[in-house]
Amino acid sequence: QVQLVESGGGLVQPGGSLRLSCAVSGITFSMHDMGWYRQAPGKPRELVATIASGGSTNYADSNKGRFTISRDYSKSTVYLQMNNLEPEDTAVYFCQAARNRIAYWGQGTQVTVSS
Repeated sequence: QVQLVESGGGLVQPGGSLRLSCAVSGITFSMHDMGWYRQAPGKPRELVATIASGGSTNYADSNKGRFTISRDYSKSTVYLQMNNLEPEDTAVYFCQAARNRIAYWGQGTQVTVSS
């Protein structure tokens, strides 16, 4: 059974930081591209960042320089370090594992940026 379990979301003030984690089981983690996506109320789900199985990264323009995606192969976990958070970053953040056009999703973790 494939499981992607996100954690680390919460309420943070503007300018603050959060680190999201996504623990993966049931698939060969090292062979999957991993990604973080987010969905704000009333908006479509959008890409935040991806990290390929080999480690190359890609970021949405809106968070370049503020967010960092990384992965720990020994723990089958992908991380999203988010710094200098803005109210516009408020959304449910989802983890994705993808390979050969098959994608698996986590249940999401809420991030709220508000004073």
